[in-house]
Amino acid sequence: MTSVPRGGQVRQRVGHRVRRGAYLLPSLFTMGNMILGFYAVIVGYRDHDFTKAALLIFAAAILDSLDGRMARLVGTESDFGKEYDSLADVVTFGVAPALLTYLWGLQDFHRDSWMISVFYMVCCATRLARFNVQTKVVDARWFVGLPTPAAAGTICSLLFFSPGGDLRVWMQVLVASSLLIVGALMVSTFRYTSFKKVDLRKRWSFRALVPIVAIVLVVYFLREAAFLTLAVLYTLSGPVGALVSRMRRGGSAPTPPTPEPVP
Repeated sequence: MTSVPRGGQVRQRVGHRVRRGAYLLPSLFTMGNMILGFYAVIVGYRDHDFTKAALLIFAAAILDSLDGRMARLVGTESDFGKEYDSLADVVTFGVAPALLTYLWGLQDFHRDSWMISVFYMVCCATRLARFNVQTKVVDARWFVGLPTPAAAGTICSLLFFSPGGDLRVWMQVLVASSLLIVGALMVSTFRYTSFKKVDLRKRWSFRALVPIVAIVLVVYFLREAAFLTLAVLYTLSGPVGALVSRMRRGGSAPTPPTPEPVP
């Protein structure tokens, strides 16, 4: 006769499966991030639909912001998850925007323009590698250097703004310059707000919701211009903030920023 598992054994097995599922859940978000980045390249290469490709990168950035939060929520943070997330970010926010800009029009700009896309990709990988070797976590309020999802969002917002290559020559120069500037900002030591101290669980007053609703409406009705404006404002917030701080200190040398907790 086969023995029937006792209630304690059943609960133990169920609990073990739940823990295994909890460890897998953040990785599913990371996988989704990577898949969307790869598919964005397919859409750009096969269909030349750069609007859809840009939206896929934006969606991947949302998933990227959720995997770390999910890991902290269920208590499954690990070195594997950090490394896996960084590898996915190299694909989605490094390789994908670099290839998309090249396919969009940089290949017609100059025969060696692929080197500009490569520069952006290398800066993205360098920033993520720098994060992985940082061991001290001091201030969760800041990112050091432009975060890779924000960098990809800035580049893709340009493609979203002009997916068909309107004003092609001017847009080619703008995209090429943006790849160089954004790449340099990723490996810089400028501080960027992380928004990780925003507590979504607390009660929000009506006055606090008004600007949020206004931003959502502006983004909905003015999609192309709104995405581009928000991306540029955040990208410039690092160097502008450093300049303002330096002026307030009367030109004294700025203090070195502290490492950030997440890429």
